[in-house]
Amino acid sequence: MRRLGSFGPRVSAVSLGAMSISGTYGPSTEAETMRLFSRAVELGVNHFDTSDIYGLGRSEELIGRYLRESRADIVVSTKAGIRYMPVTGERRVDNSPAHLRNALEQSLKRLGRDHVELFYIQRREAARPIEEVMETLSALKKEGKIGAIGLSEVSPETLREANRLTRVSAVQSEYSLWTRDAERSLIAACDECRAAFVAFSPLGRGMLTGHVLDPATFSKGDFRLNNPRFQEPAYSQNRAAMAVFEKLCERLGKSPVEVAIAWVLSAGEHVITIPGTRTAEHLEVNVAAADFRLTQNQRAEIAAAFPDGFPWGDRFSSAQAIGIEPTV
Repeated sequence: MRRLGSFGPRVSAVSLGAMSISGTYGPSTEAETMRLFSRAVELGVNHFDTSDIYGLGRSEELIGRYLRESRADIVVSTKAGIRYMPVTGERRVDNSPAHLRNALEQSLKRLGRDHVELFYIQRREAARPIEEVMETLSALKKEGKIGAIGLSEVSPETLREANRLTRVSAVQSEYSLWTRDAERSLIAACDECRAAFVAFSPLGRGMLTGHVLDPATFSKGDFRLNNPRFQEPAYSQNRAAMAVFEKLCERLGKSPVEVAIAWVLSAGEHVITIPGTRTAEHLEVNVAAADFRLTQNQRAEIAAAFPDGFPWGDRFSSAQAIGIEPTV
């Protein structure tokens, strides 16, 4: 268990990211999702992370249904700030008070709750002053609709500026052996501001699981189809780079999943990770990683298993990268 911000609730160090259940990496069934949620609670996972953009509300609806039927005591985090334009298929960043308020109200209806414990802006709207955004979030907190404020995919400078205005409890960004940008200064900035650093995609979108992925078999709508790291020649280079890491995992007597997640958690006691999955079986392996404590020497050895230049390809395509601030 780790604290979600210096004054936040204690949550499972390995929590559940709920993007995968909305079709982002392929189809899943409601029955499979309900079994996933039930198994998460059995394993002590008490924090589900979602967003209004995941399946255009589908992820929140499924969580809401589970909470109504099970009455489980779950810390729920959700996000807003990305608007999908159905006519054009375009996605825009909108941090306006009207949009954030309306998005939160719709999220609460889908979740069947009158508040969420943590509410993030999912991306920052560059042209809108951070003072206005934090004023909106502070008002929502005072009204009791949100318990804490989070920021996602922001720079250390934005975090510090926002935290000077009102307390930021958590910052969410991608972090794994596959994406290490946050190490440069964002993880340290979170510690400085006494905010949790919430790492998504700790398994490199499937690359760090030990399974050989075949992009040709990805389902229609799979996020990775348009991701530069899964396109040739980058994909073949990235796949080949896994060999040393996987042999190292064998020597440690742990699965690549356990090693990759444990490596993320070893970055600091304020780090929480939210791997996404569609199955209870995969969740069990994810959660087991919380019991594997790496030494600093092991952490360095694992990071050194990858060659210079890894990973090849940009983290996002230009369309996927909208609203993301640099983490340096």
